[in-house]
Amino acid sequence: MAGRKPGVSDRRNGVPNTVTSIPLVDPHAPKPDPSIGDLVKDATAQVSTLVRAEVELAKAEITRDVKKGLTGSVFFIGALVVLFYSTFFFFFFLAELLDNWLWKWASYLIVFGIMVVLTGLLALFGYLKVRRIRGPQKTIETVREIPEAFTPGPDKRSVATTNGDQAPPKDPSGW
Repeated sequence: MAGRKPGVSDRRNGVPNTVTSIPLVDPHAPKPDPSIGDLVKDATAQVSTLVRAEVELAKAEITRDVKKGLTGSVFFIGALVVLFYSTFFFFFFLAELLDNWLWKWASYLIVFGIMVVLTGLLALFGYLKVRRIRGPQKTIETVREIPEAFTPGPDKRSVATTNGDQAPPKDPSGW
């Protein structure tokens, strides 16, 4: 080995002289007789991993759908802007058309009146729609049922009485 350069390994023709050890047992394989604690630990870890993976999948899907929705809404907003500016020219056209039969000031006054009436009707329809909003009624109902779902059997009556849903049970002694 004399005459070797420092830092050069013991390789001849690219093959090392020593072979690294190959494990004969899978380090991730389950133990043959696991304890209850090991089983609970493994189950908890697997459930946690599954929940995290599901949350990540949901985030990815929602992000994708939100991006598509935003892109589509940008095009709708662009179309509405063009339509909004187009109505300006439509009302000038209408006023000029009425100018053929009426004075110019009267035709513009009629078009202005039409625009005010149309604005009032649209505001009324919007108000009637907004007035109908009642909130998440079903969600409120289900949230009120949560304490009852988490209480054990005999204790459910006391939870139901705190909500005011049922009358308290009568005293069997008659008092």
